[in-house]
Amino acid sequence: MKKFILVSPKNRTIYNFRGNLIKEIQDRGYEVVVTGPNKDDIERVKALGVRFMEVPMNKNGINPISDLKYFFSLHKLFRREKPDAILAYTIKPVIYGSIAAWGAKVKNINAMITGVGYLFISTTFKAKILKSITKKIYSIALGCAHRVIFQNPDDLKEFTENKLVNKEKVGLVNGSGVDMNKFRPTEFPKETVFFMLARLLYSKGVKEYLEAAKIVKNKYSNVKFLLLGNIVHNMQDAVIEDDIKEFVNSGVVELLPETNDVAKVYAQSSVFVLPSYREGTPRSVLEAMAMGRPIITTDVPGCRETVVDNENGFLIPVKDIEALANAMEQFVSNPQLIKRMGEKSLQYCSEKFEVGNVNKKMLKLMNIVDD
Repeated sequence: MKKFILVSPKNRTIYNFRGNLIKEIQDRGYEVVVTGPNKDDIERVKALGVRFMEVPMNKNGINPISDLKYFFSLHKLFRREKPDAILAYTIKPVIYGSIAAWGAKVKNINAMITGVGYLFISTTFKAKILKSITKKIYSIALGCAHRVIFQNPDDLKEFTENKLVNKEKVGLVNGSGVDMNKFRPTEFPKETVFFMLARLLYSKGVKEYLEAAKIVKNKYSNVKFLLLGNIVHNMQDAVIEDDIKEFVNSGVVELLPETNDVAKVYAQSSVFVLPSYREGTPRSVLEAMAMGRPIITTDVPGCRETVVDNENGFLIPVKDIEALANAMEQFVSNPQLIKRMGEKSLQYCSEKFEVGNVNKKMLKLMNIVDD
């Protein structure tokens, strides 16, 4: 039996984002082995019928010793398992996984760029230095890969124009796709409810969402604002907890606890909002579209791929609180837009982001074919 190794940065992403892809690969006669940085949610991972291998990784840190340990652990794993193909996604698995797989003589090395991350967005001096170093390492790592898959055309263009990857190696897919059997349209709530789901980082646009919610709430007291996400304490642009508490305690925003059934929260909402500074292709937006929700998001790489402005929602300038509040007010003052634009979201999602179609493209790009 052929063997495929999926190199993951976080266990939850394995079953939330890659479960359907794993099943497609298994159906083509491969044993699938997945790596994760710890044993969190391990039963849900194993339920996919995979073999799980713990490979510790410091996802957000820049400790070179820790990163070298991760690299050598992956190299040892590849040499022992002798996979026919691998797929790594997010920055550290892509960089260290690609180089380690090349050193282990893996014949089919695939890297997926699911977004460029904080380093490519931040303008601080420290971030600029780290970005320069990261680009050099990326060029080495992607030189080791046989295929580099992007989730939006802006990232693909940036990487090829900066000569981080050879144009002959690249492929493009519409994000990770969304399971439209799991996320299905539901009735809208009677009142207008806005919902944002994201890690609580400034680069996700959390501050803009909170400030715009305050503006709209002052005008329309019956409108609700929901926010779901974890505060990430060890990331450079993590939102300060007290900044969120101010809006929660004043009744502007309701902060929701983590859940394994996020579809129920989409069902409680009227409009989904993601004012992010940059994305790969945001899975949360695709899930909201599959449930027939209109979208407000920013006109930036990754996000702009999900919205046709004034059709299934609104594209707004990044970091523009006033524009975000105005877009929200359009749905409050013209509630008929919610249903009309929600229907367009569902249509676009079916045409462009349905997971089966996305995975077919993935399998073709990775050269995963039947015996």
